[in-house]
Amino acid sequence: MSYRRSAALLALAAALAAPPALAQTATQPASAAPAPAAAAPALIPTDSYTLPNGLRVVMNVDKSDPVVAVALVAHVGSGREVPGRTGFAHLFEHLFFLNSENLGPGGLDKLSARVGGEGANGYTNLDQTVYLQTVPSDALEKMLWAEADKLGFFINTVTPAVVAKEIEVVKNEKRQRNDNVPYGQVLPIAQAALFPPDHPYSWTTIGSLADLSAATIDDVRAFYRRWYVPNNVSLVISGDFDPAQVRVWVDRYFGEIARGQATDVPQPRLAMLPATKRLTHVDNFAPLPQLSVFWPTSAEGTPDTATSELMFAALTEAPDGPIYRAIVEEQKLSESIDGFVFDNQMAGMAIIIARGFDGVPLDKLSAAIDAGIARFKREGISAERLERIKATREAGLYQQIGSVSGKVQMIAESETLSRRPDMVDGYLARLRATTPADIMAALDRYIAGRPRLEIGSVPKGQEKLALTGASTAVVEAEEAIVQGAEAAVDQTADRAEVPRTPSRIDRSVEPPFGPPPVVATPAIWNGTLANGMGVSGIEDRELPVVAFQIAIDGGQLRDDPAKPGAASLVADMLMRGTRDRTREEFLNALKALGASLSIDVDQERTVITGTTLARNFDATAALVREMLTRPRWDPAELELARAAATAGIQASRAEPEELAELVARRVIYGRGALANDVRGTPASVAALTMDDLKRFMADTYSPRASRIRVTGAVTQGQVTAAFAPLAAAWTTTTAPKPLGSISFAAPARTQVYFYDVPGAKQSAILFARPGVARNAPDFFPGYASNFILGGGGFASRLTQELREGKGYTYSAGSRFDGDSTGGRVQLSAPVRANVTLESATLMRDIMRDYGATYTDADLALTRESLAKARARSFETPAAKLGLLARIGDDGLPADYVARENAALAALDKPTVQRIARTYLDTDKMIVVVVGDAATQAGRLEALGYGKPVMVPPLK
Repeated sequence: MSYRRSAALLALAAALAAPPALAQTATQPASAAPAPAAAAPALIPTDSYTLPNGLRVVMNVDKSDPVVAVALVAHVGSGREVPGRTGFAHLFEHLFFLNSENLGPGGLDKLSARVGGEGANGYTNLDQTVYLQTVPSDALEKMLWAEADKLGFFINTVTPAVVAKEIEVVKNEKRQRNDNVPYGQVLPIAQAALFPPDHPYSWTTIGSLADLSAATIDDVRAFYRRWYVPNNVSLVISGDFDPAQVRVWVDRYFGEIARGQATDVPQPRLAMLPATKRLTHVDNFAPLPQLSVFWPTSAEGTPDTATSELMFAALTEAPDGPIYRAIVEEQKLSESIDGFVFDNQMAGMAIIIARGFDGVPLDKLSAAIDAGIARFKREGISAERLERIKATREAGLYQQIGSVSGKVQMIAESETLSRRPDMVDGYLARLRATTPADIMAALDRYIAGRPRLEIGSVPKGQEKLALTGASTAVVEAEEAIVQGAEAAVDQTADRAEVPRTPSRIDRSVEPPFGPPPVVATPAIWNGTLANGMGVSGIEDRELPVVAFQIAIDGGQLRDDPAKPGAASLVADMLMRGTRDRTREEFLNALKALGASLSIDVDQERTVITGTTLARNFDATAALVREMLTRPRWDPAELELARAAATAGIQASRAEPEELAELVARRVIYGRGALANDVRGTPASVAALTMDDLKRFMADTYSPRASRIRVTGAVTQGQVTAAFAPLAAAWTTTTAPKPLGSISFAAPARTQVYFYDVPGAKQSAILFARPGVARNAPDFFPGYASNFILGGGGFASRLTQELREGKGYTYSAGSRFDGDSTGGRVQLSAPVRANVTLESATLMRDIMRDYGATYTDADLALTRESLAKARARSFETPAAKLGLLARIGDDGLPADYVARENAALAALDKPTVQRIARTYLDTDKMIVVVVGDAATQAGRLEALGYGKPVMVPPLK
């Protein structure tokens, strides 16, 4: 799969349910590249073997941190299903977490919480189902015991009530990802149009509601016995462990599980598209017209897959991809385009998504894509440009293997494709060997002049923007909002004694912890540049990369409330070229270094984040200096930036959960700077002038209110030398303005605010109250107290009661957030529309009763889990930058980790109960609901807080 995962494609990628940022397959490009040199060390060194029952075991030893990732890889995705039984692979993934004979109810979720894991996780895609756990190294034997219990001692615990409840959870997931979001139907439409009905890629991984509703316990058992057998599974382990000891454990826990029916590796069966096909879908949730274009490509593992990815990147990536230039730069039809290649086991798809500006006919976007393809065929690609694209992918590859979780996911994909673990090395070698001639040959094979599928998504009432000659897309019927349509599921109705599967060992005894991991806070160095700007860092030689941030006090808080959005617009303009380089030249200079750069604006500050290959750190720092001290301020770029901001605001307002957050901001902050989307409003963006932006930067960006932090394969001396030119050029002496505050007052009484989204199949519910700053005495006790409430994933009451107990939602949680000037306590959940009142009532009651019902067992689980989780605290470059940020930005002491460890050890029930009384007062809360007012607003009066206030449409 492609490395590129941009925001506009999140819904599409989620629907395919691929893991985040998987490694591209290591496949040979068209020009028969040589195999990796024998002397080259493997990027992920592995040792693999096969048990007599067929289970493949792959081990990668990585002792850089005291953590281990374990992946149980079942070589079964939706591509193994048959019509009428779609969605089973994904449904089974859900069921697999819930119980087993010896783990008991809660299964891996409860175990992961107890041992300090990051939370049991898993994903299903077209080709595989992966169960992924990352835990401290002392819990490895426990995880192997647990995974074996799932594989061989699971199915007896699955009851009709469990299946019925989990079907409701999966339906909620489908509503959340497909039915209740803009453009959520694009992928289901595309798969049905590209593949014949009997092809297993013709349906989505999540399946159809009808098939899910028809699923029986016998269907589930048959699926388990066919596919969840050792000879169709790989066990992948990466991290800090002793391989000899692991072999003993694997044989002990997995060796006696019986081999199943033989399974094969699916063979390619490509999409067939004899002629170009155009479809139209009127999207009730879409704020803007969108064109999605699909081309059939090769299956994963064939010679063209690596070449196709590079070719498609060359076509679409900013700043000089010819399709990007045609749509964004020349015709100004959209603020960006997105594209990638899905290289699946049986067939591939190349995809472009262009979301037009308001009122743009989709025919114009289609014609612009044609113009870009024609230009690329005419002009070709230079060797220099191809090397830039390769450099970005090499850097991305190194980032992915920066964690043991990333490594096991890469190996998992390789195992599913070929039952080999080492494809990543071949991929890198062949990536480097691909030539411009290979790229142009792939263009002719798959794109230029080839049939394609075009799907036009148009907002309701704007059908005039649809593609000319398009047929109406067929979309699976959505369930109507009917009160009481779903019967209540009683999870206690059939909890009879589970039959025990015979075993040669006593599996009811959980293995002990291993030796306690030694968790050392990374050594931090500190310094000061010549202009007074602080700089800190952590040297880390695990990978040849460097990650860095520049934090500038002054984000949304510095916006003029009468004209919000300046902070965000300035950040965008900084990425649009310098006095010495156009935007295209600037971005290409970054790419040539294998560097990436982004600027994010939050409430309190603007943060420039970058990564680069270590060998190019000095050159990357020079580009950052150029960007900060010599911005281009191009009027033409400002127009593009305004259009991008407006489109982003409109898109956010179509997402129910983002709408709930925005409504909460309006209620909390009134007319203040924080009352808006960080990008402002469409009116304010249009009103902001170049002088406004220059004034904002002059008044806000100051080295005296900025900090640099760096982690990676670079010394303090190298960092200081690299940023010395920035210190010499950036000498602003203006005293920065006071930062302001994000704190707010609790309401005198709880009030419900309702924002109407007619026809919504889900309701987004949000409860909010004031919290405290990150450095306040109550913050860490509050953070720890929240673990059982909603911060502990499946260990939390919100998840256990709303999802596992009732099947009302796919996800629910709570946060105890704090920044340097204030904080917020928040609970949220997207729920099935016809249980809006029931869900809000349950959330309220969980909060109201939290202190009184908090037990000694809850306290013990919180202490154990959070203490052991420290082993995972500093594994990745992002985690290390976070450590430096909490010290530099939030004002925590350098030894805050040790202090919080002590506070956790001292945490007691009276403290948790005090936190609950103070911060979970359900009589003084803001409640926001985004959903279908006609069916749900009136019902919420029964919550006891009066008639909901109807929030007018946002301007």
